[in-house]
Amino acid sequence: YSTDFEVHRNWLAITHTLPLSQWYYEETSEWTLDYPPFFAWFEYALSHIAKYFDPQMLVVENLNYTSRATIFFQRLSVIFTDSLFIYAVHECCRCINGKRAAKDILEKPTFILAVLLLWNFGLLIVDHIHFQYNGFLFGLMLLSVARLCQKRYLEGALLFAVLLHFKHIYMYVAPAYGIYLLRSYCFTANNADGSLKWRSFSFLHVTLLGLIVCLVSALSLGPFLVLGQLPQVISRLFPFKRGLCHAYWAPNFWALYNAMDKALTVLGLKCNFLDGTKIPKASMTGGLVQEFQHTILPSVTPLATLICTFLAILPSVFCLWFKPQGPRGFLQCLVLCALSSFMFGWHVHEKAILLAILPLSLLSIQRAKDAGIYLILATTGHFSLFPLLFTPPELPIKILLMLLFTVYSFSSLKSLFRREKPLLNWLETIYLIQLVPLEIFCEIIFPLTPWKQHFPFVPLLLTSVYCALGITYAWLKLYISVLTERISVRQKAE
Repeated sequence: YSTDFEVHRNWLAITHTLPLSQWYYEETSEWTLDYPPFFAWFEYALSHIAKYFDPQMLVVENLNYTSRATIFFQRLSVIFTDSLFIYAVHECCRCINGKRAAKDILEKPTFILAVLLLWNFGLLIVDHIHFQYNGFLFGLMLLSVARLCQKRYLEGALLFAVLLHFKHIYMYVAPAYGIYLLRSYCFTANNADGSLKWRSFSFLHVTLLGLIVCLVSALSLGPFLVLGQLPQVISRLFPFKRGLCHAYWAPNFWALYNAMDKALTVLGLKCNFLDGTKIPKASMTGGLVQEFQHTILPSVTPLATLICTFLAILPSVFCLWFKPQGPRGFLQCLVLCALSSFMFGWHVHEKAILLAILPLSLLSIQRAKDAGIYLILATTGHFSLFPLLFTPPELPIKILLMLLFTVYSFSSLKSLFRREKPLLNWLETIYLIQLVPLEIFCEIIFPLTPWKQHFPFVPLLLTSVYCALGITYAWLKLYISVLTERISVRQKAE
């Protein structure tokens, strides 16, 4: 079973058995509570149902407890909470205009969007095979997006504020929400050229947004502030000592950076430029969650990743402020914020790529260029999740599910934009096809070689680095597309 079963079992036990004052101090298990308070209360609510399935799962000392009733309850709780995700997808589909005609319901943009979201391969394996509650959390995010698209700004702001106190990774897309709400809700009118009409600024609207943020934050953090435990909660939410990369390198810029450092180290040893006795073995490839130092390239600090992330997000935020273009501009900024944080963030998990893939689904059915970027990002990002399912029985399952989703994505989007030029060029097509031999080598050939015993991290390294190239390409292509679109709009206005 995935370690996340024990993570959430332990959180059920902590919140059910211990008083509030001990939730963020309990350390019996290595899987300490490191999510914001709303998620802790979510686990608390689930624990009162869990006790009817197997009370033993709620004993803190029962480490790695995995009865059938426990696993059944955990699986069932994910399925039940996914109802919010289903409703959010329905609301997102309502926001899509029906201008693109389709003779068959299977070719309608809303139907395609529903399938791309509801049957998303990454979400399916991460939640229902690996086990997590991402569907519930993404349901909150997509519902907030739908409310903003429907101009129900206060509801959208409230939902996103609540989401932040369920899982703080969504802070990375907060700039998109903040700028869009300020631009579209707090300024009630624009000039003829699309620029701000400063006299239309509404202090009432700003006050309402501020109240929502303050009230939600007070409800979440207030009890811990009263107990004097806010610093402890914050230290759990931001554990910087876990290192730059997760045990499995997320396919981002730092994966390429680490690989370059490894390559230069090997080259330095071959050429006798480095002393092998002074270089730690498997410092980055040992599969451990820890801090490490680079050998050749400068070591990266949390502050450095924060600066890189901020600089990467900045252009998209500027575009949204000066040329908002309504909900479409907001979605573009949201995806770019998510991708930029994935590319340069500290200790990024590979599963975080879904934060960009899911909202990009809404753009993919609107323009052929966005559809092409979606196909590259979704195929590469989903393939990068394969190492999460590493047991032999899971191999045919993940391959079959990936093939079904990928074939549908390509065929449906190609049919939707059949009157336009091909969604992918020949180089992009070749890159994606090469994922097949990479998978064959990593899953079938490499385990049969003597290298597996000495270099067990090689398949993960190859998967991470190769997927990082595709994700970086998709990020750059989307950025260029957005900037080009804004420049074109500005030239037409002039």
